[in-house]
Amino acid sequence: MTELPPTGAPTAVRVLIADDQPMIRLGLRMIVDHEPDTETVGEVGDGAAAVDLARRVRPDVVLMDIRMPGIDGVEATRLIRADPELEGVRVVALTTFDDEEYVTGALRAGADAFLLKDTDPATLIAAVHRVHAGGSLLDPAVTALVLGQWRSWGRGQRGSEQVPAAVGTLTPRELEVLLAVARGGANVDIATELGVSTTTVKAHVHTLLRKLGCTARAQLVVLAYESGLVVPREEA
Repeated sequence: MTELPPTGAPTAVRVLIADDQPMIRLGLRMIVDHEPDTETVGEVGDGAAAVDLARRVRPDVVLMDIRMPGIDGVEATRLIRADPELEGVRVVALTTFDDEEYVTGALRAGADAFLLKDTDPATLIAAVHRVHAGGSLLDPAVTALVLGQWRSWGRGQRGSEQVPAAVGTLTPRELEVLLAVARGGANVDIATELGVSTTTVKAHVHTLLRKLGCTARAQLVVLAYESGLVVPREEA
């Protein structure tokens, strides 16, 4: 477990890297620290250490490898989500495998974004900024898989009729916010689009998560697609 001193600008996004491969950690740290507005504040090699260090350094974003020994990235994400003191920590799940078990597992645990490890540096940094701003992101390579798995997850977790029924309880404004979230908008973007404050958007998102039984914005995105509120493009 390595805790690193701050090196970036005072407003830099603080990133914790969790991966069991030292070379991968080095590569991610080089990408993060190369940018003037992101900085690495720690790196670890397993999920338990990721949770422990997150509690100590309070990062803005965790780049979380899904497959790690001991406590894997899915369970580590779940533990971070369950800790009230880490409420503001965002998680970008990373893997070299587009296995449905890990994709849906990361989403169930509350990951804010899901990327493959071969994602280019610019996309990785964009994902860090997007989730830090309150947005979400699914790698195009796994989007179709996630959408295909959502219905079976919904039947197992909520019952086949509960997702559309819950969507039907939303107010017109909540539906507007849900659609904006599904398009990947961050809180500030949604606020500008709807002519409201970011505080109001945050309140609506919190209500959406509660009403729809979700724990992260990425789950709202998939639910919006699967409920037919948003139709994916053919290439997705």
